[in-house]
Amino acid sequence: MKTLSEPDFTLLRDALGPLRDREQLAERLLESSLKHSFDPDKELDWEAPFEDGKWFWPPELVSLYDTPLWRRMGEEQRFDLARHEAASLASLGIWFEIILMQLLVRHIYDKSLTSHHVRYALTEIADECRHSMMFARLIRQGGTPDYPVPRIYHNLARVLKTVSTTPGSFAATLLGEEILDWMQRLTFPDERVQTLVRGVTRIHVVEEARHVRYAREELRRQMVTAPRWEQEFTRLSCGEAARVFSVCFVNPKVYENVGLDRREAVAQVRASGHRREVMQTGAKRLTDFLDDIGLLRGPGRALWRASGLLA
Repeated sequence: MKTLSEPDFTLLRDALGPLRDREQLAERLLESSLKHSFDPDKELDWEAPFEDGKWFWPPELVSLYDTPLWRRMGEEQRFDLARHEAASLASLGIWFEIILMQLLVRHIYDKSLTSHHVRYALTEIADECRHSMMFARLIRQGGTPDYPVPRIYHNLARVLKTVSTTPGSFAATLLGEEILDWMQRLTFPDERVQTLVRGVTRIHVVEEARHVRYAREELRRQMVTAPRWEQEFTRLSCGEAARVFSVCFVNPKVYENVGLDRREAVAQVRASGHRREVMQTGAKRLTDFLDDIGLLRGPGRALWRASGLLA
């Protein structure tokens, strides 16, 4: 059911082709949600002990991997760093998901309350609630502190949430979902990794696939129908979000907490060709999509390059 104020999206197209019907897509996503949704409290064995000699995160995805400092570290310290970085990423994920839930609620505020589009958005919010609780439980189970983003970026997110355009909200959603999703797709089949971590990432990957589809299609619609000023502002806000995301991706306190010199570790991560390749490879599917729909232009593209996520 379309409201009177909405265009017929099936008559519109972008560089990727005709836009899909919003209600039909939401209906398919709702069907998928019925078949492939999980209760982490029941699905995962939270009482099982962690396995000796297994990682909390694939070593190739640990920030210091293949740096001079990594080569000097003993095996136990490397395992410990991976455990803390897994907690840092889980903390980042919770932060992003709380932001996402607020943006989704704002998005549907003026939409038809009985539409499939709104019903799916509410379903996704429920998914994100479970994900946030699942990540928090994993952090506690792993015996590390949580790693909130620095206060300046925590407060900056308040501003971004307030001034974000609708397309900007969905662009930020994809930024927070797709890079972590790429890493998790490498993690859940990796038998070197702890069984509980693999289970958490498997649930997240399956359910996030729907969220990515919903956000991509809505972002395409918004970029076709938004006024020019809104498109330009979205390009800038999306680029700034990429810069903040790259800065916050791993909290530097993890290095101190495993006995490393924070400044030396941060400097080596920044200089690491391997790390740069990991981040750009993880972002490539997203940056290709954003480029195709016209989001990586002008000053916004420069911000993406400054983030290190765009080659």
